[in-house]
Amino acid sequence: MKRLSLSDQCCRPYSKQNSCDINQIIGQRTSAVVGFNFFLLLVLWALEACKDAGLVKSLGVSNFNRRQLEMILNKPGLKYKPVSNQIECHPYFTQPKLLEFCKLHDIVPVGYSPLGTSRDEKPQVDLFNDPLVALLATHDILQTAQVVLRFSIQRGVVVIPKSFHPKRIRENFQIFDFSLTDKEMKDIEALNKNVRYVELLM
Repeated sequence: MKRLSLSDQCCRPYSKQNSCDINQIIGQRTSAVVGFNFFLLLVLWALEACKDAGLVKSLGVSNFNRRQLEMILNKPGLKYKPVSNQIECHPYFTQPKLLEFCKLHDIVPVGYSPLGTSRDEKPQVDLFNDPLVALLATHDILQTAQVVLRFSIQRGVVVIPKSFHPKRIRENFQIFDFSLTDKEMKDIEALNKNVRYVELLM
């Protein structure tokens, strides 16, 4: 087996499970928040050591909210700030305040489930059947997925859609030869329902 000598990015995800585990490890009656903060600092030190050793090119985080990002950015002696934050982001969960914060601090938002889909049970709110999105796709002779992905791209979000079908994969790449108008962008932004398709354990 070939050993990995260099990784493009090491991404630190957030989950409540980490905070619970660290409380058990240190054997103290601390809150989950304190436990998570302590655990996060340990992980950050370890990741900084990996970058110092040349094992990774950059560091990133996943599912971090503004408060958690601020905790990292304000860490005493911080060597490397995260270059990306992987979050759920789509027309039904637009996260405008978090995107603005990331932009302000040069952190690239990477949107998973950009098509409003989940590996779990069928969602109760179907983004693909939204009348506005379907109408825009019809007007511009596009696929619904292309409109949804283009919306995120124009907001500065890197999208990582998932598909197993070659035709759809090709279509997902064909979103750079058209643009949505300012009115279309605002209309899609207004669809926000603060609906998550991926459950976070927190």
